[in-house]
Amino acid sequence: MSSREELLDKLANAVVGGKVDLAKEGAQEVLAAGNDVVTALDAINEGLVKGMSIVGDKYAAHQVYLPQVLMSAHTMYGGLDILLPAIPKSEVANRKKCLIAVVEGDVHDIGKNIVKTMITASGFDVNDLGKDVPSQKIVETAEADQTNVVAMSTLMTPTMDSMKATIDGLVESGYRSKCKVIIGGAPTSPSFAETIGADYRGGNAQDAANYLKEVL
Repeated sequence: MSSREELLDKLANAVVGGKVDLAKEGAQEVLAAGNDVVTALDAINEGLVKGMSIVGDKYAAHQVYLPQVLMSAHTMYGGLDILLPAIPKSEVANRKKCLIAVVEGDVHDIGKNIVKTMITASGFDVNDLGKDVPSQKIVETAEADQTNVVAMSTLMTPTMDSMKATIDGLVESGYRSKCKVIIGGAPTSPSFAETIGADYRGGNAQDAANYLKEVL
């Protein structure tokens, strides 16, 4: 039987290498080994998440490229699908919640998907609303889910106004003070984030994830 360290290394290396079959195999081995060897939660945090963090750092340093990040993300989710159901509900309930969406009028979601992966890898329960999402839907969902973070992205200048409309909606609903709001995308900037009342503008996916880990 593999040791705890061997199981964790197998999961991390599978994610770094983008080998989804290996990640699934490792996840099954974790469950077979039992909690006395390694828990499902530890396998996620110290195996899958560790691997994705390595990839995120390499991507931020321009050492790997988008296709590799997406393959690693696919691999991580393959392992998560097996391990998450094995985590006690009490531990899952303690995870912070993040709502993420591409704002109304924009259908470019590759950047959003990468951010989602890195935030998930940081231990958040992420509700992905997809692309071209109306401001009202973001506000209503944030309040209904009691989310801790609202993350928005856009790649187009004309749709930046949708970010402000969403934040205005959060203020009007009374929920703005109960969540962090982060934005991202090529046309955005830290000064724009400040102008519209966002808490933070992420320069890249790893940057956004690091910020949330620091403040929540």
